[in-house]
Amino acid sequence: MNRKTCRAFYACVIPSVLAFALSGVYTIVDGFFVGRSVGDIGLSTINIAYPVVSLLQALGTGIGMGGAVMYTLSLSSGRQDEAGKYLRCTTLLLLAVSAVLTVLLFCTMTPILRLLGAGGEMVTLGVEYLEYIAAGAVFQIFATGVVPIIRNNHGAKFAMGTMIAGFLCNIVLDYLFVWVCEWSVAGAALATIIGQALTAAGGFLYLARHRIPVWGIRLKGCGKCIRDIFKIGIAPFGISLTPLISQIFMNRFSMRYGGEMAVASYACIAYVFTIVCLLVQGVGDGSQPLISQYYGQKDTGAVLRTRKLAYGTAAVLAVLCMAGVYAVRGWIGPVLGVSAATAENVAAVLPVFLSSYLFLAFSRVTTAVFYAMEKAGYSYTLVCIEPVLQVLLLLVLPRFWEQMGVWWSMPLAQILTAVAAVGLKVWADRSWSLMVQEKNRA
Repeated sequence: MNRKTCRAFYACVIPSVLAFALSGVYTIVDGFFVGRSVGDIGLSTINIAYPVVSLLQALGTGIGMGGAVMYTLSLSSGRQDEAGKYLRCTTLLLLAVSAVLTVLLFCTMTPILRLLGAGGEMVTLGVEYLEYIAAGAVFQIFATGVVPIIRNNHGAKFAMGTMIAGFLCNIVLDYLFVWVCEWSVAGAALATIIGQALTAAGGFLYLARHRIPVWGIRLKGCGKCIRDIFKIGIAPFGISLTPLISQIFMNRFSMRYGGEMAVASYACIAYVFTIVCLLVQGVGDGSQPLISQYYGQKDTGAVLRTRKLAYGTAAVLAVLCMAGVYAVRGWIGPVLGVSAATAENVAAVLPVFLSSYLFLAFSRVTTAVFYAMEKAGYSYTLVCIEPVLQVLLLLVLPRFWEQMGVWWSMPLAQILTAVAAVGLKVWADRSWSLMVQEKNRA
């Protein structure tokens, strides 16, 4: 393996993995402080409301990644003016989506919470939580949207640094707002928003310092740029949204077949599993700037080497996470402050979810490679197939295995998605090889 490729790869991927991990830890920190302050009801409330937070982050990630990929492809092909236009349109989209989501959330909070499975006291606490989340939607969307742009401008370490700063700020404020001031879930939401605001501010300081053209919108020709951004951004948006969809259905079916304890158990599992999912997503998205750059430069060998490194790194990371989480499975519930019965259930069920993690790592990296190379159709297929399979399995398995069928629906869907990823990768590689051969002959 080329040493230069390895150095460039890990210089991008390691900060990306850490940054993604920290984005997932935000919610665990909220769960830790709220769980120990309010108990199972507070933890379940944050779990029920978390899909809203996930949606905001997914929108920011999708738009930011779509703009970053098109920027890198244009820049590596020598089209500097077009590259700048993509970044300016990305900023415009982030602002527009933030404004729309803020209004929608304030108008539909209670119906959304009931749709997500909340009832009784959960609705009251959920509204308290979402009021602050809605007010700070712009910070969450920009915090996740600006990170891909920074990474694609050689700022992976800086992006990680801004995430760490926001995360530390969130921990301190969670302690003050939830434990000292006793503001319950509202304090946790406020701490999250302020931490994300710090991350977003740091990101824009980097862009301003390096004079990266994200401001100065020119509407002429912006329509094509927006279409291209959405075309690429749908896949990373979908990857970020998949845990949200899973959480919605897992909560509803868990409430039906296992009751409140099953929902509280899944809250703990979801917190942990979200982080390990984000770790392998960090490998895929961390390798994206290099793959897009090499693909734009038509350097086939470098693309293949970088892709091989991504698969290998994701596999090693998956195995380490499986072993680590399994070793501490009995501590997760007590750390989050749930009841002894819920903690015992978490320890018993968690290995079911870990069984698919290696498969998940493969499909996540494959999806990232596809959208880094503008193979949007392949990436859409992988993004869509996992939640569809999970819903189908949820409709069938619990009829025979009740709550255990609910637990197994998620890992089985991820295993089947990985099988589909293998088939699409083989097909895409064959098509790409034929295309390269034709160009060489020409």
